[in-house]
This record gives sequence, structure tokens and C-alpha cells, in this order.
Amino acid sequence: MDPTTSGSNSRQADEERDAREARARQLRTTRWVYKYFTDPESSPMASPNEVERRDSAAPPKAPITLLLCLALSCAIFGPFQFGYHLAELNAPQAVITCEKKSISSSKIHPNLPQCIPMTVDQFALVSSIFTLGGFLGALVSGPFCSNHGRRLSMQLMTISFLAGPICQSLAANLAVLVLGRFISGLGSGAAMVVVPIYIAEIAPPESKGLFGALTQITVNIGILVTQLLGYFLSHDSMWRIVLAVPGILGIVQFIGLFFTPESPKWLAEHGHSKTAREILRKLRRYRVDLDDEADSWEIAASNSDIAEEEALLRAPSSSEYSAPHHASVTSVGIVAAIRHPTYRPAIIAVIAVMVAQQLTGINSIVMYSVSLLSSLLPTSAALLSVAVSALNLIMTTACAPLSDRIGRKPCILLSTAGMGLSSILLALGIGYSVKILGAVATLCFVASFAVGLGPVPFILSSELVNPEAVGAVQSWALAANWLATFVVSQFFPIINALLGGKGRVYYIFAGFAALFGVFIAWWVPETRGKKGADEVWGREEGGEHQD
Repeated sequence: MDPTTSGSNSRQADEERDAREARARQLRTTRWVYKYFTDPESSPMASPNEVERRDSAAPPKAPITLLLCLALSCAIFGPFQFGYHLAELNAPQAVITCEKKSISSSKIHPNLPQCIPMTVDQFALVSSIFTLGGFLGALVSGPFCSNHGRRLSMQLMTISFLAGPICQSLAANLAVLVLGRFISGLGSGAAMVVVPIYIAEIAPPESKGLFGALTQITVNIGILVTQLLGYFLSHDSMWRIVLAVPGILGIVQFIGLFFTPESPKWLAEHGHSKTAREILRKLRRYRVDLDDEADSWEIAASNSDIAEEEALLRAPSSSEYSAPHHASVTSVGIVAAIRHPTYRPAIIAVIAVMVAQQLTGINSIVMYSVSLLSSLLPTSAALLSVAVSALNLIMTTACAPLSDRIGRKPCILLSTAGMGLSSILLALGIGYSVKILGAVATLCFVASFAVGLGPVPFILSSELVNPEAVGAVQSWALAANWLATFVVSQFFPIINALLGGKGRVYYIFAGFAALFGVFIAWWVPETRGKKGADEVWGREEGGEHQD
């Protein structure tokens, strides 16, 4: 045989073997990444080979079906709208208020002015009225979705997502712009109550934390998209396009919801067990888990009924602690929930986490990152805002599986500690004009938020109480969150100026982080791996909370 030919064949064989090994390594790595985001039991330190060896012994997981993807896709338009509207006025502020005049006099429509003259106080009203609408939407939507269903609630809130942008984009004066922001706030507040509940109820049990993080992820996507659009369209009358985009998305969501199933858990709790199981089978297509999951809902409803009957027997008719009615007839209202001792601990826990999410200062970065970072880094303010939004999205997505891996409570405590430390470093960086320290602290601040305080609070309300009170608890939580958002967005620049504008306000945020960290460690229970509220709070089934 020709030595040249033999050598050529040998090299070809080696190349083919190397190619096969490379493909195998790539496959193992891909499977490792998939396992990281979908399997809460796998260790983040496990190698691709270790993951592959465990696959044969691990029980099969519920697949991600087409119907589940459709339901999630339609639902997450709501949190996207919240994030979009929250930041939509940031980039084009100067153009909208006529502070920045365009050389061109082009208009989208001859009857619409190129800008709307506003003072600083008037623009603050336009910004903050969105928060007021969100507060009211959050307060009302919880009991409504408990009584009338998650899907109908989402369909009604899309009306707000259409009407609000129409008013804003076609506004010729301040009053119409304010009205549009208020209407958009109503739908956004409702979305942040209903959508996390819906996602938690349709998500596979082993991946509730991952799917629950979709709420915060899509909020961040909304913020990033509106920052990008604002960067390119903050001139002439193009700002009206920025304000009109959510209306188009509202139409898409409204149509998609007609093909989206109702929450099977809500149906089971309202006496439609057969329909609930049929929908669950379409969502899961995995029989092993169906009976356990559906039975757990019916058992929870039964325990809730027993608890209500016992409470009615124990308490006189005039008692302020009277138990709510049968879950399949009337869900717990927001007032009844806070007055009832069984639900009050959960309300306190969720409110504490939601308020901590805001009073640790995240919106001071999201809403005022331009003014904060422009003094530290000589770069375009709009691009810096986009970069911060992008980092928030990336970190939230990367950290999404953590709550399923290490638990909800550890994620929140790690996040709170990280934000508190970052606040101190940011205050020092700004105060002493250390540019690198300030920039790194800002990035660490956003990254710490993504670990826990960003996604986890939206998961807790559906895990700390039984289904009949989820809507009420979520309403209390989101109402508190909206009020805290208003406080930070309205008073951060004022307090910052009063303290000399040297970053000292971040010492206050660090103090809040310490206080909330201690309270959460003491009061908030772990919910990961628990089958119901009774197990979460360590009480007997159907019993009341034991302090």
C-alpha cells in the first residue's frame, strides 16, 4: 500500500473521530445548559458528563407543550406592558415636553402638536399618575380574578392596553396624556396581579420558580424595548410611535387569549374538576403527574372548606374574624383576608417582600440611571440607560432557576444583602468620585436584584395561601408594591438633592435592606417543595396559623 495513501486515510479517520467527539461534547454541553434551566435538582457545579449519567436514573419531567407555550406567551404580554409603560417617558422626555426643539417641523398628523409644553411638576404628574392607576388596578383585580377567572381578567385588562396607548399617542394636550397614562396604569396593575397567579397555576410543579421568573424577565424586556425605541425615536413627533406600540400588542394579546385555556387550578377550585383535568392533560401530556397535581388542588379546596366551616362554628356571627364563604362559590375579599388570622401572616409576608423590592432602591437605578451614571462615565446617557436595562434582563434570565434550586427565601436574602452592600459602595463611589467603584457598584446592584428580589416576590403570593385567597393576597401585595414604587420614583430626586446629591441617599437604601433582611429572615417561610399553605406555615391541614 502506498504510504502516502495510508497516511491520508489515517488523518481522515482521526479528523472524523475528532469531529464525532466534538459533536458529543457539544451535545452534552447543550443538555447541561437545558438541565440548568429546567431541572431544580441538578447542581450548578455538575459537569455535562455528570448530568448525562444522571439522566437515565432521573424521573421524567413534564414536557413543555405547545399549548403551555401559547398560554405563557399570551399571559406575559401583561408584565411586558408594565415594564414598557414604566420606562416609556424616560428617553423622549425632553422631546415630549418641548424642552428639546426639533429643527424639522414634521408631524405625524396635522392636528397633533409636535410636543406638549409642560413644567417639571406637570411632567411629574404625567409620570406618577401611571402609578396611581396601577395601584387601583392591583387592588381590584385580585378578587375579580378569584371570582371570575384568570382568562377573563386578562381579556378585560387588554382593553386598558388598547385604550391607554390610543389616548397617549393621540394626545393634543396635557389632560388627555394624563388620562392615557392612568388607563395604562389600570391594566398594568391588574397584569402584575393576575399574570403571576396564572403562570404559577399552569406551570409544571417542578419548574414553578423558573416559570414564575418570567414575570420579572418580561418586565425587563419591556423596559429594554422602550429604551431602545426611545433612543431611536426621540425626535420630532416620533415619540408618539413609542407611546402607540403597546396598543398594537394589546390587540395581539386580546386575540391570543381566545385560544388560551383557563387556569385548571381555578376551574378545579370552582367545581369544574373534569374540565380542569382535561386542560391539565393538554398542558402536560404526562399522565404520571396529572393525578397527583389535580388531586392536590381538590384536597386544598376540601381543607379550605373544612377550615371555613370550623371557623364559622367557633366564631359568633358578629365576629370580625368570620371565615369566608365556600371557595367554589365566593373567594376571599381583600378586606376579609386581612381581617382573618389564617391569611394575615401571608399578607404581611408578601407585603414585606414586595415593599422591600422597591425600598431597596431598584427604581432609582431604572428610572434615574442616566443622571447617576453620566457623572461617572463620559458616555451617552441614553446608551447607558439601555446598557443597564440589558444587564438587568440578562441577569434575571440567568438567575431564573435559582429559586427552584436553593429555595425562595435564600434567594431573597442573598439579593437583599447584595443590594445593601452595593448601595454602600455606590454611595462611596459617587461621594468620593471614584468612577470605577460607582460603575461596578451599579452593575452589582442590578445583578443582586435579579438574584431574588426581582423574580421571587411574584411567586410567593400563590404559594403562601390556599387558592381561595390568592387573589386577595396578590392585590394587597401589588398595591403595597405600587405605593412603594410611587414613593421611590417621586421622592428619590428630592431626597437626593436635599442630601447634597453626593449619593448619600444610598445609605438610606442600605438601611432599608438591612431592616427588611432581618424581618424576612424571621417572618417569611420557605415555600419550595411544599404542597400547600398548611405545610408552608407548619400547621395542621385546615388549621389556622400557629405563631
